[in-house]
Amino acid sequence: MTEPTDRNRTPEPLRPNPSINRAVVAGQPQADEHLLQRPAPSDDFRHTDPWRVLRIQGEFVHGFDQLSGIGPAITIFGSARVSPEDPMYPLATETARLLGQEGFAIITGGGPGIMAAANRGAREAGAVSVGCNIELPMEQGINEYVDLAINFRYFFVRKTMFVKYAEGFIIFPGGFGTFDELFEALTLIQTRKVRNFPVVLFGRSYWSGLVEWLKGTVLREAKITQTDLEHLVVTDSPEEAARVMTECYRNNCADGVVERSVAKRG
Repeated sequence: MTEPTDRNRTPEPLRPNPSINRAVVAGQPQADEHLLQRPAPSDDFRHTDPWRVLRIQGEFVHGFDQLSGIGPAITIFGSARVSPEDPMYPLATETARLLGQEGFAIITGGGPGIMAAANRGAREAGAVSVGCNIELPMEQGINEYVDLAINFRYFFVRKTMFVKYAEGFIIFPGGFGTFDELFEALTLIQTRKVRNFPVVLFGRSYWSGLVEWLKGTVLREAKITQTDLEHLVVTDSPEEAARVMTECYRNNCADGVVERSVAKRG
């Protein structure tokens, strides 16, 4: 009898690998980690995907309930790693203060840095100051300038709140999380999932390289259109950022109108 060769063997069936995408922080996986893992067999319904769907549903309901009455709002993004001594910190505070004086609520991720600066500006203007916090490996507390704090387990639920209850985005310098919010907004605008939604990039020196790459590479290779770029307004001025948001809201701006109106003023 011949010995079976590797070629003749019946391969063992693939089984879920419990080590894949299963990082544990301080002994406790995050809710998003659980959700993105392949489910393992379990006799406990609370550890199954249908149960998580109920928790996700509850998180949406809670967010909608808390935010439905805040009125017109602007969401401000930016790095959590910015100190009050950073030049962008007072600019974010002033931008939020001007928007608050115009009657806008201010929504942030609720953490430190630019988020705290923006919530501070809202507080100074007497506007509603909202913080949508998220469960993170590096524990992030709600900053002291938040009046309405909402905690989320799931990133995609939190991101829905940022868009659903905002009239526009102002993006200060930040990292991957900030880029994620920026490109999600641009994708939603491009696909007409949201309309009349201005996006301001604050800080010309920080964003100019990205904008030039979009123009010189992405647009040149026809991966996007010129119209897609018209949704972006780049500025160093809190007054201009606030004006773009206010004019678009009051005039129910159509696609591209904000960019053209700013160009005429320049």
